[in-house]
Amino acid sequence: MESNKKYWKGLEEYNNTPDFVKNNKNEFAEPLPIEDVLNEAGLSTVTPRRDFLKALGFGLGAVTLAACQSTPLKKSIPYLVKPEEVTPGIPNFYTSSFNGQSILVKTREGRPIKIEPNPNAGQFNCGTDARAQASVLDLYDVSKLKAPATVKNGQVEETTWTKIDSFVKGELAKAQAGGKKIRIVSSTVNSPSTNAVIAAFVAKYPAAKLVQYDAVSYTGIIQANQNSFGKAVLPKYNFDKADLIVSFGADFLGTWISGEEFTAQYTANRNYKSLENKKMSRHIQFESGMSLTGTNADTRVPVKLSEEGPALIALYNAITGAALPGGTLGNNATADKVIKLAAKELLQNKGKGLVVCGSNDVSTQILVNAINAAIGSYGTTIDLDNPCYLYAGNDAEFNGFVAEMGRGEVGAVLFLNSNPAYDAANAKAFTDALAKVPAKISFADRADETASLCDAIAINHNYLESWGDANAYEGYYSIVQPTINPVFNSRQAEESLLIWADAPVKDYYQFVRSNWEAKVLPAAGLKWDQVLEKGVVTTTAKTAGAYSFTLSLNAVATSIINSSKSLAKGGDQLELQVYENVPMRDGKNANNAFLQELPDPVSKVTWDNFVALAPKTAEKLKVKEFDVVAVKGSNGYSVELPVLIQPGQAQGTASIALGYGRQKAGKAGNDVGKNAFPFISFVNGTMQYATNVTISPTGGYYELAQTQTHHSFEGRAVIKEATFKEYLKNPGAGNEKGEHKDYDLWDQYEKPGNNWVMAIDLNACTGCGSCIVACNVENNIPVVGRDEVRRRREMHWIRIDRYYSYETPAGDVTKEKEIAKLEDLDHVSVVHQPMLCQHCDHAPCETVCPVLATVHSSDGLNHMAYNRCVGTRYCANNCPYKVRRFNWFNYWNDSRFDNYLNNEFTQLVLNPDVTTRSRGVMEKCSMCIQRIQGGKLQAKLEKRPLKDGDIKMACQEACSANAIIFGDSNDPNSEVSKALRSERIYYVLEEINVKPGIGYMTKIRNTDTKVQA
Repeated sequence: MESNKKYWKGLEEYNNTPDFVKNNKNEFAEPLPIEDVLNEAGLSTVTPRRDFLKALGFGLGAVTLAACQSTPLKKSIPYLVKPEEVTPGIPNFYTSSFNGQSILVKTREGRPIKIEPNPNAGQFNCGTDARAQASVLDLYDVSKLKAPATVKNGQVEETTWTKIDSFVKGELAKAQAGGKKIRIVSSTVNSPSTNAVIAAFVAKYPAAKLVQYDAVSYTGIIQANQNSFGKAVLPKYNFDKADLIVSFGADFLGTWISGEEFTAQYTANRNYKSLENKKMSRHIQFESGMSLTGTNADTRVPVKLSEEGPALIALYNAITGAALPGGTLGNNATADKVIKLAAKELLQNKGKGLVVCGSNDVSTQILVNAINAAIGSYGTTIDLDNPCYLYAGNDAEFNGFVAEMGRGEVGAVLFLNSNPAYDAANAKAFTDALAKVPAKISFADRADETASLCDAIAINHNYLESWGDANAYEGYYSIVQPTINPVFNSRQAEESLLIWADAPVKDYYQFVRSNWEAKVLPAAGLKWDQVLEKGVVTTTAKTAGAYSFTLSLNAVATSIINSSKSLAKGGDQLELQVYENVPMRDGKNANNAFLQELPDPVSKVTWDNFVALAPKTAEKLKVKEFDVVAVKGSNGYSVELPVLIQPGQAQGTASIALGYGRQKAGKAGNDVGKNAFPFISFVNGTMQYATNVTISPTGGYYELAQTQTHHSFEGRAVIKEATFKEYLKNPGAGNEKGEHKDYDLWDQYEKPGNNWVMAIDLNACTGCGSCIVACNVENNIPVVGRDEVRRRREMHWIRIDRYYSYETPAGDVTKEKEIAKLEDLDHVSVVHQPMLCQHCDHAPCETVCPVLATVHSSDGLNHMAYNRCVGTRYCANNCPYKVRRFNWFNYWNDSRFDNYLNNEFTQLVLNPDVTTRSRGVMEKCSMCIQRIQGGKLQAKLEKRPLKDGDIKMACQEACSANAIIFGDSNDPNSEVSKALRSERIYYVLEEINVKPGIGYMTKIRNTDTKVQA
């Protein structure tokens, strides 16, 4: 059927609001502040021309320090005896591990500046997520404590390690002698060496015990596997082995368990190589709020939170022929239709299907286990014999610990990588109970919400200063090694525990090494130095076994039905889901400005959380976008937040992101958004992330800092897509070329050396945003803050444009002009498109620059000479892709931006190969020219030709999906040349004949349009 597909970035663009029209007519939100510039220079508008040129020619150099000590050196000192491993100007790379994933840490002259994936990681070499890329900034966080501290009457005072050790040892001895309990409260510990340290500590203090809890819990899955199969583990999910994926609220491409790993698996069956082999997996998503995973689904069905359980019961019944009660979805006919289709397809794909669910309810996860057993998932797409150890928290155990404190049974508590005063389900109950504990010690690196309630803060190292290890999966071990000496007077938490336990080995480096040499290295046949070089050790994987499900499901179904009924209250009650978003996750990294300014992949909101409502729900509540509303939970907790009208949100539901509302995070993270953790409840032994709320307008208004409509293409077709069925008939489906004549104003030149180009696979790009942060870190891109983002002044060189769309039959005049019903917005589909400088061969920016600040190179790149740019902004005005950024301020040296680069210490994160840009200068993607030159130089030093893959862009290397391919088009065998020969390749706005250097591959969806609402 012929159809019309419309694309828009946000509702303001779709509705063509007056503000949107006004902002799009003006290329820049505000005029140049000429008066401010001259006044800051001590000049006026009547300044003589000679003095004006003197002021204009004056520039500031970026601060580059020779090495990192506890305080930055103030003068450069030449090496008398040069360290063998350090060559000025040449980077060093060290293997390490972040959240269990093996990484490479790039250092320059002794300071870490960039995180890269470790190519030795094998099947776990899957790019990096945004948190890993941004983590290098945490090392240089000025909000951290500089020395161990004591806390008295809320006042934090620095002290010495001798005094800390004396105090803690005394309190531990007192608790042990008095028959009191000692508790170490930690997020999941998957480090073998840390567990060995804790065992040594418990041996010294038998009253001690480790209590693990995670701010976002997976206890439901772990306990369900214990009940179903006798294995209390988090499975290893193999999305790459699944031809059909059915997800119920699991954001597995974003925040669920291991997003970057699952992204690599997922896209392996959907990228251009898979499509060329005529293979593509199918993905069906049921969810209430629009998630990153939902935006990538082939078929997405909005369901209420109270409908999730009945939907799973209906799916189980349809697959097995059982008659469990409660499998009705009321008025959701679309969901009912898709469930029947999913059941049919899962049976057709036995052993190649996978059903996952984001719920933390044990009964719900037991039912999911039963479904997966019925479709033969165990041993193929689900592996229980090589489980994941990333999450092992026990909700009931933590709840019991709070009760122990409340009864006065705990004599001492130590907090390791945990902050329950902020992220516990009932923080007030926790803090009230904590006040009854005589000795409270935190290993935090700052006086956070929990540490500020303790007696002592034994500040821990940053992971880039630490020794350690991780065991993320069965048989997979990664090493953590320091890449810099401790910046402050901190001490590794494990070393503190060894000292307090009077262990024979107190040096943690020696402890880790001995532990590995005794337990890990013999099985791998490696030596210690080899491990440090390789970074990972893998042992032979166990054979994944098939598991049969034998439990009766009657009680399970009853529990699910009761939970659904308790949520489905109706009336003025809405169903609230609290969730992790990609930038902030659980809030541990709230003081990281890179993450705060990373746009949420779906809403494109920065620096805030909000209440997401469906358009129809907002209309019923009589609220508009950015209206401030009061959200009151069934437990009495209430917050005031702005409304965001979110297409795709299920009607009658609301969503609020966790990780915001920190009060003691630091300059960047304090008072950003509101805390949603108190909406979490403890039910039937686990934390539940759905509850009932009432929402009422307050009369307030708060503008969220969004980025999605700052650069509009005004309806021009920049997205091309087709269905998999159409692709199989014609690989060029959806990529029909329009008729247009070419008129060249430019001369043609040969590129005899290299011609650098890029291909981007829209089928692989999930929109996660890790490329944005990688680009920020690599190219010294500044953070501008909430107010500047509101003014459309974000500085990101690469953005991920998120397009909503809906499809209506051709000739439907009503729907061609407007959406007839607000309900139609519940069923939008989404496409993510990375957009950066296209490095056009016929670049419009080059022809209008009056000072030749932007010119074309002989190898196909569009260059920017920053010290030549005078800031006319003609280039940005003439750029059809709107990818140029103007420096309104000296962001790296202006006190108004003190959450990032205006101090010498934080400037240590800067890449010395990339200059920091001054006020009044235009900048944009340089295609990481410093990496290109570095690759050429390395090949020259090795006296060999440049090979394909020698040079990788920062965005490309970070991408878990391998959606970005860079290389030399003059090499016909390069991966990019092969990709650009695909029939799916098209060039955005190619009809205007600017000849862009970046080709895009059409978006392909494996969907049956008959089930689309």
